[in-house]
Amino acid sequence: MNDNATWGDPGAQAPPPQPQQPQPQPQPQPGFDPAQPPIDPTQQQAPGQSPIPHQPTTPDQFPPPQFEEPDGPAYIDTSSGKSDGLDKCPRCGSTEISLRTQTGMLTCHFCRYEWHEARIDEAFALNSPIGDLRGRVIGTGAGTISEDVSEVLTLRCGACGAEVVVNTGEAMQARCHWCRNTLSASEQLPNGAVPDGVLPFSVTRETAIENISAFVKSRKFFAHPAFVRGFEPTEVVGVYLPYLVVDANAHAELHGEAEIETGRRRVSRGDNDSVTLYDADVYDMSRSFDLLVDDLVLESSSERADMSMFRNTNNVINAIQPFDIDATVAYNANYLRGFTSEKRNLDVDGIMPRAADATLSIARVRAGEAAQAYDRGIRWYREELTVHGTRWVSVYLPVWLYSYYQPRGGAGQGLVHYVAVNGRTGETMGSVPIRQGRLIGISVAIGIVGTVLGGLASIFM
Repeated sequence: MNDNATWGDPGAQAPPPQPQQPQPQPQPQPGFDPAQPPIDPTQQQAPGQSPIPHQPTTPDQFPPPQFEEPDGPAYIDTSSGKSDGLDKCPRCGSTEISLRTQTGMLTCHFCRYEWHEARIDEAFALNSPIGDLRGRVIGTGAGTISEDVSEVLTLRCGACGAEVVVNTGEAMQARCHWCRNTLSASEQLPNGAVPDGVLPFSVTRETAIENISAFVKSRKFFAHPAFVRGFEPTEVVGVYLPYLVVDANAHAELHGEAEIETGRRRVSRGDNDSVTLYDADVYDMSRSFDLLVDDLVLESSSERADMSMFRNTNNVINAIQPFDIDATVAYNANYLRGFTSEKRNLDVDGIMPRAADATLSIARVRAGEAAQAYDRGIRWYREELTVHGTRWVSVYLPVWLYSYYQPRGGAGQGLVHYVAVNGRTGETMGSVPIRQGRLIGISVAIGIVGTVLGGLASIFM
């Protein structure tokens, strides 16, 4: 991927908008017929004809992928209009409000009134056709983070006038020490703390504990004894993790070499050894099509975006996707009460290379689906992505998280293991420290048994 991407003309011609059905994960809508045979740009060669003469291409001859992206940005105001301080029940004025996980509704602890915020797509007109996007459009909650803005806010209580300090890096609410009202940080300051929207928890803590316990139990035989002794699923924590969600109106061009198998044969290479050789026709091919990507989800915390397998197992959090992004509602700090949250610290500019790379990966898949006649596969050696328009919003997504720190080697060499539960679907995935001795012993035993059985088979054949 080319991190030094250049941005194209936002007024570049793009296809007319196509009907878009909401999906819980990115859904590209290519503008080409999947039944159309692969086409060479100059010779219009199709499978079944003689292969096109070509010069073998080596990886060092492949140019890096080229990305173009439009100018911008234009901002959509997603602020709630509320000032920091008291965020009251619309019926009785109480500030004792929290999320009722079973229903996904906000509940007043005083009068028992229940309600929910409007979905952000409807509240801020974020459901316009993706094919109409031009340039870069950003929700104000996903704006550029300023290092000059402090995480620490001083909120004035609207009930008694007292001043209360809130560290938005740790919490979005605080209780007034005089009148006991709850104060909320609601204004979208450029510190990454207040997003455009939040996807409320719908999986209860009890269900998350059951899922995590079952996941670990099924892996206990190979689990490290220290982990088994210290495992306590009730220590699970509900956390809202920060993500940027992007819709993209793009055009992809891919050029490569494809192969169709014409024959195969087994060739002996000595006693009990043989190899399969393949014959194939090789074709030059290209694909050029429009691509609409809906709700591509990307980590906007540098700590969660760190996928180093030597420091953590963050990849398991990606494994519990997708989330039903279409159910995201306008931000209200009361959804966070009783949970923890992690502040966004990455901007759109910092995430755009990953977004372009992910979009290009989708393009490869779609191009491959439309060229299944090439049963030996396709090797792309030239890839171009032109982005006509993008739309970005910042959201909090719900995850139940159990963590375990495994010391290894010297100081700071440990590995953090996570077991994560999707706070909407209950999908569970995790990493459990392995008991290396037992795993190696069983692997050796299986290898010995396999060798013995193979030897016996060769004697009696």
